[in-house]
Amino acid sequence: MLYLESFSLPSANMQDSFLGGIKRTCYTDFYPFRVFNEWNPDDIQFAPVTIFYGGNGSGKTTLLNVIAESLKIRRGTVYNKSFFFPEYVKLCRYDLNWLYQGQIPESSRIITSDDVFDYLIDLRYLNSNIDNKRESLLSEYTEVKYSHFQLQSLDDYDQLKKFTEAQRKSGSQYARNRLMQNLKGQSNGESAFMFFTQEIRENSLYLLDEPENSLSAEIQLKLLQFIWDSARFYNCQFIISTHSPFMISMQDAVIYDLDEKPMVTKKWTELRNIQIYREFFKEHDAEFDK
Repeated sequence: MLYLESFSLPSANMQDSFLGGIKRTCYTDFYPFRVFNEWNPDDIQFAPVTIFYGGNGSGKTTLLNVIAESLKIRRGTVYNKSFFFPEYVKLCRYDLNWLYQGQIPESSRIITSDDVFDYLIDLRYLNSNIDNKRESLLSEYTEVKYSHFQLQSLDDYDQLKKFTEAQRKSGSQYARNRLMQNLKGQSNGESAFMFFTQEIRENSLYLLDEPENSLSAEIQLKLLQFIWDSARFYNCQFIISTHSPFMISMQDAVIYDLDEKPMVTKKWTELRNIQIYREFFKEHDAEFDK
């Protein structure tokens, strides 16, 4: 499914015209003006899965945020925009699928590394409270189990149930029955993957900024399959900034190489970093047979 079909960045002439009216003595930083000039991009054409590939400092995150701000797409954590960011966004143009002219699905959103990080912090806070509650329940278990309890009236019924359960169960069983399962048993990578599966819904556009962060190679492959299935079967569209070889290898994805100037589309096997990975493993191939 395509919600966003194309996106146009302002030309160098458009930017010069705007900046010509600014008093140069007042400002020294015009970011993101002129960041993308060397790319000389025509309209960026999108597929169900589109990837912005590039090394650190290539501008892929900035481009993703420019698109997100232009579409007024929902976000979680705040993006630290510059003073001129809104003015740059006003000069951008985009085309939506004719079925969605003027709007995109409300459930669409941009997901950044900060969103995932905040989610992991929330889980740790939750687990900390669970651990504190568990210690309290274990103390309660010991006190109840070894008390000399006698039923005096119906007011003691709840205490009787606790006493009976403490006699039949171990301390961990007693506490477990009164607590939700502790999420700390999952690694950061597993929890991050769970975050994506919770946030990504059908019939929506998603902008993902380096989703591979915190994920092992195995879990990156799981996320790759989840994204591909969401695009193929659940009418989702994805625009992803990444330099992960696993994400880049996604079937039928359109890949823009932001390390090239001007920016061009490439097969994932043609990307420079992928070639480096290939040469590295070829050099060490004999070691895998030992």
